Amino acid sequence: MTSIRNVVILGSTGSIGVNTLDVIARHPENFKVLALTAHRKIDLLFDQVMKFTPRFAVIDEAAAAKQLSTRLQQAGSATTVLHGAKNLEEVAAHAQTDTVMAAIVGIAGLRATLAAVNAGKQVLLANKEALVTAGPVFMEAVRAHRAALIPIDSEHNAIFQSLPAAFGGDLKAAGVRRILLTASGGPFREMPLEKLGDVTPDQACAHPNWVMGRKISVDSATMMNKGLEIIEASWLFNATEQQIQVVIHPESVIHSMVEYIDGSVIAQLGNPDMRTPIAHALGFPLRIEAGVSYLDLAATGRLNFLEPDERRFPCLRLAREALRAGGCAPAVLNAANEIAVAAFLNSQMRFNQIPQLLEGVLESTVNTPLRELADVFDADRRGRYGAEQWLMHHAHAGNAVQSRLTA
Repeated sequence: MTSIRNVVILGSTGSIGVNTLDVIARHPENFKVLALTAHRKIDLLFDQVMKFTPRFAVIDEAAAAKQLSTRLQQAGSATTVLHGAKNLEEVAAHAQTDTVMAAIVGIAGLRATLAAVNAGKQVLLANKEALVTAGPVFMEAVRAHRAALIPIDSEHNAIFQSLPAAFGGDLKAAGVRRILLTASGGPFREMPLEKLGDVTPDQACAHPNWVMGRKISVDSATMMNKGLEIIEASWLFNATEQQIQVVIHPESVIHSMVEYIDGSVIAQLGNPDMRTPIAHALGFPLRIEAGVSYLDLAATGRLNFLEPDERRFPCLRLAREALRAGGCAPAVLNAANEIAVAAFLNSQMRFNQIPQLLEGVLESTVNTPLRELADVFDADRRGRYGAEQWLMHHAHAGNAVQSRLTA
């Protein structure tokens, strides 16, 4: 790398943001942090600003921004503190911005990520909801503004690495037969189906391989994360639903694979550490050191693969149905899932009621086209409303409710 790149991190206090800063700290000659943004973790954001001296720090609320600004001034920092969604968009599209790490969880990060795309920036996409909820709108913007899009999810980054360097969006022309998304199967891949209704939030958040936030940990346990990744992969790689297969791989050593028509299968392997895809994307097309321990295949011993059981993981089927339906269905599914997971984490519903809620909302919501960003936010509102209505009528209905989806 011959010049310093100015990086904006949307969501710097989350796990992706923290890992991104860890990689950047190893390469001060290559990267300068232009802006850090956070939702509400003032103390961590303060520490990050003091260490990386960005030009801007953005936090959601005005009161929190004032508090942060005062602390930074007292500490001698020259960082300008801003607040609100509009300023998120402005730093993402700033003239000095080269690279944007889009790591804000959920649809909350969509506008700022699109602002970076519309400004033609290099966008490192860790926010899968941008493509799940707004796939056609988002990818049209990428094409129109010639933004460089590199996926950060370990699975999609593995696919990106396993495709030909000159891949231009045509799987057939590249000789690709199918994409193989690997999944750990989460903590309940062997639990008896009848016991899923008794799962606690702490059990669901105890991922066997990855250290993640509570929401994505629950998504891993239901395998909704893999369902959303199917939708994301379809937009990233211009793949049909039939061209994407999910394979349970408990060791999480192979992060995903691409199968070619000549019988070759190209896989990306590594220890389960998000700094690997982050470093790959930051350095692309070069390779940079990430601070990751190297994979010891002999110590790993065996690599196992299983077919996912949709009786255990009905969210996979629901995601495929939403992808096939198109329109607003994926956005509705994503919104309903956010409400369902929050309700489960707050002990308002049982674990095995999550897919019940999702199917109920998909069946009761009219599917409409996505033509512009306003349609995405309308679908999100309708999905959340449908989920809240379902919760009012169904959550905790009886002590021995067993999901017909997992029966």
